[in-house]
Amino acid sequence: MKVLITGAHGKVGRAATQAMKEAGHDVVTTDLTRPGFERKPEGTLKYTMADLTDAGQAYAVVRDVDAVVHVAAIPEPTGNPPHVVFQTNLMATFNVLEAAIRFGVKRFVNISSETVPGFFFPERDFLPDYAPVDENHPIHPQDPYALSKHFGEQLMDAAIARSDIQCISIRPSWVQFEGNYEQNLGPQVRDASVLSPNLWSYIDVYDLADAIVLATESELPGHEVFYIASPDNVGGHDFAEILTKYYGDTIELRSLDRTDASGITSAKAQRMLGWTPKRSWRDYLDSDGRALRK
Repeated sequence: MKVLITGAHGKVGRAATQAMKEAGHDVVTTDLTRPGFERKPEGTLKYTMADLTDAGQAYAVVRDVDAVVHVAAIPEPTGNPPHVVFQTNLMATFNVLEAAIRFGVKRFVNISSETVPGFFFPERDFLPDYAPVDENHPIHPQDPYALSKHFGEQLMDAAIARSDIQCISIRPSWVQFEGNYEQNLGPQVRDASVLSPNLWSYIDVYDLADAIVLATESELPGHEVFYIASPDNVGGHDFAEILTKYYGDTIELRSLDRTDASGITSAKAQRMLGWTPKRSWRDYLDSDGRALRK
């Protein structure tokens, strides 16, 4: 397929672009990075700079593709004014999806967020009702980022109601790559009392990229939502033990498929997409949370 990847120069976009190319697809990319004007190396992918909050620019990059992977977004709510986060994320998603519908694009992969239920950047304390968290968890977003991602998923629902497009929304857990494992996850590996709102869950960016390729190639009808998280928790702790130790009975503990289970389950993605995660924090960090290699 000819696949457009938006936000292609970000952490997730770069990995998704490489994985899609290795899967044999014709990849075109877009982002806000200004292109250079030197001679391009052989095999360079087609790149177009575009501000997707502008409908005209969104239409220009979506034309003549078979599938869209929409990664572009402000990735969290704390570094920009709330209205900028919400408007940027929601209007970019609307414009790209609207263009895809008008041009007859058949597959749309929307990169949503683990924050959609509301337990990452809330203005009032909020914890999951149960763990491991799955796609059926109630939705109570508070912050502008989670709200924009929640409404983005609703845009997918509206799209399939009025067109023949197939949509998949992926909710990645906290995304890690070889350059940030030690900084982000090292403290939790050493000490489980270093809490995170996603209950010690994470995802390797290259496992996430594999899931994106599978979602793009999937022929699932309608709109499906999938969490993508590593099956193990940060530090490999006994999940039932640490959940009870640090949260008491505030969070209901549901059945686990392994002792060191993640706080978010990706069982649905493994079942319906055939996704098999291959990487773990153990590939990057030792038992003290220190990097094994640069």
